Amino acid sequence: MTIDEQTVDKIAHLARLELGAQEKQDMIADMNKILGFMDKLNEVDTTGVEPLIYMTDEPNTLREDVIKQEITTAEALSNAPDHDGSHFLVAKVIK
Repeated sequence: MTIDEQTVDKIAHLARLELGAQEKQDMIADMNKILGFMDKLNEVDTTGVEPLIYMTDEPNTLREDVIKQEITTAEALSNAPDHDGSHFLVAKVIK
């Protein structure tokens, strides 16, 4: 599989990216390099190799969840640009 300009245009549209002509060409080259590397990985004989689920054989040691108050509400809101005394106030982003 090779990446062409139409594929980059479609991916850029889906990712909401605006690419210039040179950026498109760079993107095509980079994506083709990635796919070439993936083709090389597909050539490796992995018969008899167990899938890797965890990066280590060590057991995952989890701490017990303990509820504790690290900072007060006033301390948390002290650097907030806008608050009502108990909550952060942010600009409305959804209409």
